[in-house]
Amino acid sequence: MSKADSALAALERFYGTPLDHELGRHLIESPEARAFELLRDVTLHVPAYAQLLRDAGLEAARLSSLADAPVATKENYHRRHPLAALCRDGELSACDMLAVSSGSSGEPTVWPRFVSDETGTAYRFEQVFRDAFRAHERRTLAVICFALGSWVGGMYTTACLRHVAAKGYPVTLVTPGNQKTEILRVLRALAPSFDQVVLCGYPPFLKDVIDTGRADGFDWHARPFKLVMAGEVFSEEWRSVVCDRIGAREPELSTASLYGTADGGVLANETPFSILIRRQLAQEPELGRELFGEARLPTLCQFDPLHRFFEALDGDLLFTGDGGIPLVRYKILDRGGVHAFQEMSARFARLVPPDVTVRRLPFVHVFGRSSFALSYYGANVYPENVAVGVEQAALLTALSGKFVMEISHDADQNPSLQVTAELLPAAAASEQLAADVARSIQHELERLNSEFKNYVPAERRVPRVRLLPHAEASYFPLGVKHRYTRQ
Repeated sequence: MSKADSALAALERFYGTPLDHELGRHLIESPEARAFELLRDVTLHVPAYAQLLRDAGLEAARLSSLADAPVATKENYHRRHPLAALCRDGELSACDMLAVSSGSSGEPTVWPRFVSDETGTAYRFEQVFRDAFRAHERRTLAVICFALGSWVGGMYTTACLRHVAAKGYPVTLVTPGNQKTEILRVLRALAPSFDQVVLCGYPPFLKDVIDTGRADGFDWHARPFKLVMAGEVFSEEWRSVVCDRIGAREPELSTASLYGTADGGVLANETPFSILIRRQLAQEPELGRELFGEARLPTLCQFDPLHRFFEALDGDLLFTGDGGIPLVRYKILDRGGVHAFQEMSARFARLVPPDVTVRRLPFVHVFGRSSFALSYYGANVYPENVAVGVEQAALLTALSGKFVMEISHDADQNPSLQVTAELLPAAAASEQLAADVARSIQHELERLNSEFKNYVPAERRVPRVRLLPHAEASYFPLGVKHRYTRQ
């Protein structure tokens, strides 16, 4: 079958397959067997993968299970070969689009794609829009607030949601990109014509849009607003504050975070069930530590194992999935773990109201890159811990929620935890506000991070807090992905 024929078949299947059937296939098909089939296909048709096997001293014919395959990384696989060699039959022209990663490591990476790669991800968007937002019943305006152009987030989201709309959902897209003035202009012009509005973008940017709109008199309570987010971990305190500002009383039915990468598209997504679990764990940090093994609250999603097959190897997440560059046992440098649906349901099914849709899909928890933590007196201090302190409702009347944490030293080389926080556009810095932020961060670090409480001397637990104006260029530049840690 040609690539074009394969793409047509994938699109026909998406448009003709009910969501319930698509998400139930893993109950009768073997995800492990599907992943192994992809491995065998890749060994035969992808030149770079054949070289990866040779480098590892392996023969394709002797691979009897997925676990026999080597772990692939950006360093030992993607960056070692020309783009064409990473594609089937060494043909880059078989892909119809090139996407560019946002380069969280500082170096953008190119990923070839084909239209059929979008359909698996389109199911993830359909799941969110149907199960949480009931978009099959409501006229929905989807506003793309990700950056457009060659960067992957905005174009990919737009393409996948157009598939959902073309499938028959009353969903209409508008693409202002990450331009706040244009976003608010189209909302004023178009929102009254729809039953609900979904904003799609990075969490801190969407909050910035909401805060800017509030300051400019935009009424976020005039109709239901929903949020689809990607790219960053946020606290449940942050979710509560943002939901309150848009008048969303049920966060599990008004928000969803996507676990996505430029490497593999959307790998998993928050669901109403996973959000209810995470909000419970935010109130019970000891239970979270028992379940996930760390002092920070991860993103918690569900995934379709026939679309992206996850493994956890020594605390690192690997995934296997098809695409313009097929990836087998690919290590994306995220820490995390995998949980069977039965395991999570046995613990948390009591949290789910009877009218909330629950899919029998496995769960993946994601901590993100461990390198983003700081070591302070031997304790790992995570941005997720500090975020809970910054994102308290009383503080977010003056703060944007963005911050940068780093270790500074005084003249005697004594270390201090320094947190630089961004003010809202109309807010002013004060010693009292800085002290309140410092106390809040200390309180949450001591509550959430037992290493911090036990390793760091009491007199060194209060962070040094600096408050900088909104969009201050050296710490909070506009138009780039924010980084919460400086080493």
